[in-house]
Amino acid sequence: MKKRITILLIFCFYFQAFRASSQNNYFIDGYHGGIWGHYPARYTEFMSGLLDKNPFWKINIEIEPETWDNVKLTDADGYNRFQQLVKDQSTGGRVEFVNPAYGQSYLFNIQGESVIRQLELGIRKIREHFPEATFTTYSSEEPCFTSALPQILKSFGYKYASLKNPNTCWGGYTTAYGGELVNWTGPDGSKLLTVPRYGTESLLNGSTWQTIAWNNSKDYLRGARSQGIQNPIGMCLQDAGWKNGPWLGQPKNFEYQTWRNYIANVADKKQVPDWKFTQENVQVSLVWGAQILQKLAQNVRAAENKLIMAEKLNVLQSVYLKKPIKGDLFKDAWQNLLLAQHHDSWIVPYNIVDKVNRLNWAEQVKVWTDKSVESADRILRENSSSGNNGQQDKRKVYNTLAINRREPVLFTYNESYTEPVIIDATDREVTTQQITGNNGQKQLLFMAEVPSMGFASYRIKERSSKAKTRTGATASLENSNYRIQTDLYDILVDTEKGGTITSLIAKKLHNKQFVDKALADKYFNEMKGYFYTDSAWHSSADHRANITLLENGPLRVKLKIEGLIGIHPFSQVLTLAQGDPKIDIQTRIDWQGNPGIGQDFNQKGKWKAEELKKAFYNDRYKLSALFPVNLKQQKVYKNAPFDVLQSKLKDTYFNTWDSIKNNLIVNWVDVTQDSDETGMALLTDHTTSYSHGEDGTLGLTMQYSGMGLWGRNYSIKGPSEIRYALLPHAGKWDKADLWSQNLKWNEALQIKDDRSALPATASLIDLSALGYEVSSLQTEDNALLFRLFNASGKHGPLTVTIDIPGIKEAQLVALNGVKIEQIHLKKQKQGKQTFSLSIPEFGLRTVKLLMESK
Repeated sequence: MKKRITILLIFCFYFQAFRASSQNNYFIDGYHGGIWGHYPARYTEFMSGLLDKNPFWKINIEIEPETWDNVKLTDADGYNRFQQLVKDQSTGGRVEFVNPAYGQSYLFNIQGESVIRQLELGIRKIREHFPEATFTTYSSEEPCFTSALPQILKSFGYKYASLKNPNTCWGGYTTAYGGELVNWTGPDGSKLLTVPRYGTESLLNGSTWQTIAWNNSKDYLRGARSQGIQNPIGMCLQDAGWKNGPWLGQPKNFEYQTWRNYIANVADKKQVPDWKFTQENVQVSLVWGAQILQKLAQNVRAAENKLIMAEKLNVLQSVYLKKPIKGDLFKDAWQNLLLAQHHDSWIVPYNIVDKVNRLNWAEQVKVWTDKSVESADRILRENSSSGNNGQQDKRKVYNTLAINRREPVLFTYNESYTEPVIIDATDREVTTQQITGNNGQKQLLFMAEVPSMGFASYRIKERSSKAKTRTGATASLENSNYRIQTDLYDILVDTEKGGTITSLIAKKLHNKQFVDKALADKYFNEMKGYFYTDSAWHSSADHRANITLLENGPLRVKLKIEGLIGIHPFSQVLTLAQGDPKIDIQTRIDWQGNPGIGQDFNQKGKWKAEELKKAFYNDRYKLSALFPVNLKQQKVYKNAPFDVLQSKLKDTYFNTWDSIKNNLIVNWVDVTQDSDETGMALLTDHTTSYSHGEDGTLGLTMQYSGMGLWGRNYSIKGPSEIRYALLPHAGKWDKADLWSQNLKWNEALQIKDDRSALPATASLIDLSALGYEVSSLQTEDNALLFRLFNASGKHGPLTVTIDIPGIKEAQLVALNGVKIEQIHLKKQKQGKQTFSLSIPEFGLRTVKLLMESK
């Protein structure tokens, strides 16, 4: 019997080896890069020549779309030949464009609307040069993936995707899962036929940047077949500039393929399982907390918020000033922002990208984001310039969100008023608070009420009657504590413990205490980290703080906390507003020199690239703002582009390349107790990492300083400034409407000079339910486009009310512009119109309003 078993095992081994060497093995070859990353002169001629020389070869292209503008001018022969090769976009064609993203962004680290614009503008640019180009399969050499991609890609006309990135895993990789194909299932339920990183596609031993699929090794093919994969396929998109030609040489036991042909005509599509792919299946790690990455991420986030708001404000002004609706106004602004989101800026921020001006990636990102913001501001100025001159005593307050808002706004005025008041369009006095602004400016903080996606009018005048007594937010010193009281909170800030919060009671949440006082070694809003150059842990709670009361109600309270972390001075401005559940914290750390912060490693020499263990992976030692939250049996929820997921991580900590976890905070992370009855969210002004462990302490990464990728020293130069906010709440994230709360934080109410050509108040778009976002409102020639995202947790129909004169027709359209269906508009009173949409949870819908010509 044993002899038979031995013979059978030997037979199986050789059978698998025979199958692994047979002809149904496949390989994805191609090129990755572009003029901003790497693309030598006349490289298109090089690719075209190799395709002509090697008729067996097929390539998959991930080249920055702007590259083709340059190639057309500098490599005309190569460009013209490549155009001919691209014309055949059938499954038998030899060239496939697999990632058209304008700036080759990672996607997991930017906002959802940016993901859409990356693909939209990239596709448009590629088709300027290659009109026949089709976009069938999404694939990337880097981990450029995010969980919401299935519905986005399908709306652009994609049929397939690949989740492999076997040869460039420095920044991370996807979870190994499944066999030949899976249905990549997004948060909204959309499914996309996808080649995953196989369950047997392990990370390569002795590497920190590869999986075993990078060269179709025998082990890889044998492992795939042992898993039941009949048609295994490996992959390497070569860096543009490499001179290898066909990556594996002449095909002997395999075939080169395009993704579209492999999935359409080769891969086994029987019994394809669904895979509910979440953001935590994108296992990525960059040098989170490094100052250079921190500032870069802040610049990108600020520009994203600015552009999205500017497009909406442009539509509001165009509609109500009755101006022609023109498209492509913001194209240049978006293109600059999309380039600023390039993956190389995040993984190699110190590398020189502008060789003429000697700018590294982080410096170039600042150039791009500044141009983007300047362009947006110029468009808004030009669009509003045809209105009447603004009147000094009148203002319009604009709301770019599709929710009614009641929030404090600053009205700056001149010295001519001795006792000013603010009144609304109905001559009703509103609550105000006197503020002394920057440079001694006179300002009144007032409570503005602004309708959904619209504006309201306010003016300033001299007070004519006795002022009413106002109650509201206050702060007072009680022994060594400052007590802050609003309608929502009772908070104690301890001067003896560095300005940490020793009590945070939410009045309307049954007086819930959110500070866990059982953890004696941790303080709420403490900044703590390991300074390896001092061989010591330093904490903001180690020294007494000085606290200054900057504002004291009735609308808003501001405290300035000044203290030390070791020898390094810091200041925090703690802001609470009446009626606002967000506790806003602006932190500045004035570093003395360049301290080393993080895990205690030998920092004298360069790290070997292949060392699995790296200090920048380990958030336990980085300087973090800590929040020991008094919630038992905690759950963690976090947002991603057009997604929210419940974390499955036991904790967020890891310190080796082969144990990476997704510990990313894009906009917010939320901790709740097991029943989801109560929670506390943490919002941040940039993408970074968060920490969370079984002791219930939530942390925000504030600073790392030390060795990063490829032995680069990620140092500190000058001060660090970080803004975050805390938001205690009742219920789960969707019941608490955290998505909208974050939008309010990102898209503040805007106050601008009044134009008498505008009505006193208006509401362009109004929605029948909370939890929905108008993620964009933009123009085409004689058309308006607005996109709706459902983060409400509801599945029922949504009623949309629009107040836009001159609509000729309404359509539901895909992201590629294809009409899906006609929308029936119902006329209402005062010229308004309504329609209904059913949008699944985490679903996106784009509405196109065709306008009458003016």
